[in-house]
Amino acid sequence: MRLGVLDVGSNTVHLLVVDAHRGAAPLPAYSHKTELRLAEHLDAGGNIDRAGADELVSFVQEAAELAEDKGCESVLAFATSALREAPNGETVLERVRTEARVDLQVLSGEDEARLTFLAVRRWFGWSSGRLAVFDIGGGSLEIASGSDEEPTVAVSVPLGAGRLTREGLTTDPPDKDEVKALRKRIRVEMAAVAGDVLRAGRPQRSVATSKTFRSLARICGAAPSDEGPYVPRSLHRDDLAEWMPKLIAMSAAERAELPGVSPGRAGQLMAGALVADAVMDLFDLTLLEVCPWALREGVILSQLDQLQPPSTHA
Repeated sequence: MRLGVLDVGSNTVHLLVVDAHRGAAPLPAYSHKTELRLAEHLDAGGNIDRAGADELVSFVQEAAELAEDKGCESVLAFATSALREAPNGETVLERVRTEARVDLQVLSGEDEARLTFLAVRRWFGWSSGRLAVFDIGGGSLEIASGSDEEPTVAVSVPLGAGRLTREGLTTDPPDKDEVKALRKRIRVEMAAVAGDVLRAGRPQRSVATSKTFRSLARICGAAPSDEGPYVPRSLHRDDLAEWMPKLIAMSAAERAELPGVSPGRAGQLMAGALVADAVMDLFDLTLLEVCPWALREGVILSQLDQLQPPSTHA
């Protein structure tokens, strides 16, 4: 069957069309996205402004039409922290339902962590043992750990790369005092949940997903994306530590020249690197393996799991 997945994130709105059936890996067939940066369309009260809502409705309409053109049987549409936290989020969702005729489901942070964990488990398999999974989004950081397909612990903390950049870094290149204050904030908030994760058991495999981790791994020497998803990639703590002072000294334009860094994400990379550095330090990890599957694939796999298996007749 052909499915569409529409992911409304804090940075990007992404339609992914896949060919999938129960028991098989989803195969990407088509991708269409825009860097809407919904989290930057917030007024002083945290509400999504009219321009942001208009752009969202317009893109969702376009995505729904594309999904129909590509032969999708259904579209799984979901939104994350930007809509979850906005006081007028339900009003914006109602506009999307009415004008674009798409029912966007808002995922909780814990659901994001749980579904991303499912995708990572399926990618690496049971031989990985206890997994710890870290995903840096635009608005939040998701952490999950466990030995099964359902994590034992799944938490979300407001440490997304976009959020931290907006709230903590006002200059380009970043001011050293602001970097120091942001580093402290990240570590204090992460330490508040690290104990719960670690008490569940030390992981045998630690995994990172998300564009931020992929970009950092690429800067530190991982294979480029055009070599395909099956090439092993990892982010080493020593390599990241070596790059940290260089990233702090760079402007966003200079970071955009680095391999694997898009101009649209370059401004957030410094904050994302601070989060990645804290993850590896507080959880005492020498490396993080990079998984190409994340939340979107988790949503697809969860949906496929709910389908009835085909009947067999003797």
